Amino acid sequence: MKFRDLGVLAVVILIVAMLIIPLPTWLLSFLIIINITLSLLVLLTAMNMKEALDFAIFPSVILLLTLFRLGLSISTTRAILANGDAGDVVETFGEFVTGGDILVGLVIFLLLVIVNFIVITKGSERVAEVAARFTLDAMPGKQMSIDADLNAGMISEKEARERRDKVSRESDFYGAMDGATKFVKGDAIASIIMVFINLLFGIIIGMTQLGYSMADAATHFSTLTVGDGLVAQIPALLISTATGLVVTRAASDGNLGHDITSQLFAQSKLLYIAGGTIFLLGVFTPIPFWITIPISAVLIMGAYLIDRRKDESPEDILEIEEEVATDTMKSQENVINLLNVDPIEFEFGYGLIPLVDAAQGGDLLDRVVMIRRQLALELGIVIPVVRIRDNIQLQPNEYRINIKGNEMARGELLLDHYLAMSPGDDNSIEGIDTIEPSFGLPAKWINEKTKEDAEMLGYTVVDPPSVVSTHLTEIIRANAHELLGRQETKQLIDHLRENYSILVDELTPTPLSIGEIQKVLAKLLRENVSIRNLPIIFETLADYSKLTSDPDILTEYVRQSLARQITTQYGLGGPTLKVITVPAKLEKLIADSIQQTDHGNYLAMNPQDSQNVLESIAKEVERVSYMEQSPIILCSPAIRMYLRQLTQNYFPQIPILSYNELDANIEIQSVGVVNVE
Repeated sequence: MKFRDLGVLAVVILIVAMLIIPLPTWLLSFLIIINITLSLLVLLTAMNMKEALDFAIFPSVILLLTLFRLGLSISTTRAILANGDAGDVVETFGEFVTGGDILVGLVIFLLLVIVNFIVITKGSERVAEVAARFTLDAMPGKQMSIDADLNAGMISEKEARERRDKVSRESDFYGAMDGATKFVKGDAIASIIMVFINLLFGIIIGMTQLGYSMADAATHFSTLTVGDGLVAQIPALLISTATGLVVTRAASDGNLGHDITSQLFAQSKLLYIAGGTIFLLGVFTPIPFWITIPISAVLIMGAYLIDRRKDESPEDILEIEEEVATDTMKSQENVINLLNVDPIEFEFGYGLIPLVDAAQGGDLLDRVVMIRRQLALELGIVIPVVRIRDNIQLQPNEYRINIKGNEMARGELLLDHYLAMSPGDDNSIEGIDTIEPSFGLPAKWINEKTKEDAEMLGYTVVDPPSVVSTHLTEIIRANAHELLGRQETKQLIDHLRENYSILVDELTPTPLSIGEIQKVLAKLLRENVSIRNLPIIFETLADYSKLTSDPDILTEYVRQSLARQITTQYGLGGPTLKVITVPAKLEKLIADSIQQTDHGNYLAMNPQDSQNVLESIAKEVERVSYMEQSPIILCSPAIRMYLRQLTQNYFPQIPILSYNELDANIEIQSVGVVNVE
């Protein structure tokens, strides 16, 4: 432990000791002054904090100081009743305040108790209770606000975590303050009881054991009782005041002194009125002029100085602000910030603002949260924050989706319509012809009156927010491989290391670097293969990276290890998988066209043969699509990645699978063959 930790433990042990062991009067006097000093320090700290969490330890401080003060009260009570002496500090306070009149001293003490208990402590307790309740009730709203700002790109992931942590700490703080105020209230009650015990039993002990007369006993023990009560109530009053300041303090940019001077004395007209009123009191009432004139003069002079400070014209202030803004734009840091490119951007015209504005019923921000969660589960990567902003260069009802600064898609919405997609050739529904943006299907924009009829005819009817969220989901899914860079790969590796540290250490930084692992993961994502099962992927890479470092070959090995996952993905849980097969003749043609170089292997097929293969694939895909089945091409493991290279730019959405990527329990049914003459 550090020295300061031992010091805190020693203080707690001392508090416990005071409750049991009699202390000498000189030590009691010393501890009483320390108690007053600590209470004053707590009050000054509460006055100079900007927000409650700046003094987060305050509830624990209240408990410790309350116990310390009660321990002192018990020790002084023991000293008063046992010896008729509680030290110089207690006696000095009693004689100074009473001034020789015990009745006056008792009245002063009772007034302090009433102010502390009924006014400050009672009010602080109520405010703390209400603050704790409202803070707890506001937590869900604050969390949603943080999520909305995060999805809108207004804050980063780090800032979001910090704000969430602050919301949690605020809730804990005000909950603790609600309980801590009960200690302050109990301390005030205990002080009143101890005063009556000291006074009553002190007189009895003084007369029976110390040989005092009735008058002498009353005088002596009343002085000690008042002094003991004052040295206990003054720190209690300071702590109660600090408690009230903490629980009534709203977050601001300055301390209490700054806020009072900047807000209470902000309007000069009110100071003129207050100064004039005080001056008139001196004129029309018997109050002496030497009291009212200095006060009114100070108020009027303060108002004059405030007006002089406000004499700067708005044009001058605006010019200064423009100069500052210009200097900021010229700074190197500002130019560097302009180089940042957001991974995902959603831009929209002003006509689509209701989609985002929660006040108008827009829920796009909440939908983006669900999209990020859904894709994290499906693909196994953390989708970056989607920055949502309006763009006056777009048409009012138009939106655009950018990936790393490049436009990937755009569409148009009619907010007062629904998008209806026909299940067949039925075009009997009246509407505005359009194309569904996610999958390119013919559709129509229909109004509210036509919606029910369209649903009766089997149309798929969706609202505009669902249209745009589906489009955004498909664009992110199709370009997920571009969103996975080395930094994101490093984060995935660090997350995997928490539970599979030996596996990660075996694979990286040798034999594979982060960049080589990123290439393998990106190739999997490019073909819509989830990388969520990172342990299996890393196990496979660790096994085969000793044989080769070619990302293409390593990707094939990983795909084969994920055979059950791939089979479930495309087989949809059924016992039969319907595929388009590749004949041996075409496989031999592809195998003979593979060129081997020092930088890897690639397909170098004759252009005419490539054209024939693509045309045959297109014909089979169209025929299978008419059968209302999803086309899947199945080939041997030796040519799979080369056939993928051939079809990547023409049929990116059609999966190319090999026999080794399918579970042995699934039945394969050929519904087409890629024939090449």
